[in-house]
Amino acid sequence: MASLRTWREGPVFIVEIQRPPVRNAIDRKTALELREAWNTFSADPDLQVGILTGGDEAFSAGADLKDVENLVKGLHEEEGPLGFTRMWVPKPTLAAIAGPCVAGGLEMALWCDLRIADETAYFGCLERRFGVPLIDGGTQRLPRIIGMGRALDLILTGRRVPAGEALAMGLITELVPKGKHLERALAIAKALTAFPQLCLRKDREALYRGLTLPLEEGLALEAFLGGQVMASGETQKGAQAFREGKGRGGQPVV
Repeated sequence: MASLRTWREGPVFIVEIQRPPVRNAIDRKTALELREAWNTFSADPDLQVGILTGGDEAFSAGADLKDVENLVKGLHEEEGPLGFTRMWVPKPTLAAIAGPCVAGGLEMALWCDLRIADETAYFGCLERRFGVPLIDGGTQRLPRIIGMGRALDLILTGRRVPAGEALAMGLITELVPKGKHLERALAIAKALTAFPQLCLRKDREALYRGLTLPLEEGLALEAFLGGQVMASGETQKGAQAFREGKGRGGQPVV
C-alpha cells in the first residue's frame, strides 16, 4: 500500500504523506516514494509549483525509528535518508503544515521554499532526546532561515516551538487558521504559476546558488542567470506589455 497520495491542481503538484498511525513518520519505503514523487515533479514540464503536506493531523514526526536500520542505508545516498532532502528541484516548493512538524519532518519542511502552517502546528528538533542526528539538512538550512543563534537554541535544546513563535522567528512564512494550511498554500502556489516562469526560477536559483559565494562571485552568477532570462525573450515580452500599458495593479502580464 502506498504511503503517499499525489495529485495535480492544474500546474501545481501536491504530495501528501499518508501514515497517520505513526504521525506520518518516514520509513524507507516512504522515503523512496517521496524521491520518486519529487523526481516526477522535476521532470514534468507542465508542473510549475510543488506542495508537500501531511494532511490535517500531522505534517511529519520525522524518521520512523522502528525502521532506523533501513533509513541508515540512505545516509550517504545523494538524495538523503528521507528520500529527497539533498535533491535540487528547479521549481518552487511549499510546505503546508498542521500538527507536529518535528525532527526529520522539520528538515523536510526546511527543504521547501515557503512554509504555511495552521495554528495547530508545532516544530522542534525533538530527535535530540533519542540521540538521532540531524542528517537531512537541518544543521545547514535552519541557520540560513532563522539565524545561527535561534538555530542553536532549537538544535541544542530540542524544545517544542509553537506556531506563533515559529512565525515570529521566521521559521514559517505564514500562519493561518486551523485546517486552512493546504488551501492557503495552494492559493500561493497558483499565484506563483501566473508569473513568467523562467525569470522566477532563475532568480530562485541565483539566490540558492549564490548564498555561500563571495559577493563578487554572487553578482557574477546573478548576471549570468539573468542573462539567460533576457536571452530567452521573456523579459522583452514583459517590457512590450509594459509599453502597452498592461500590468497595472500588480497583475502578471506574460
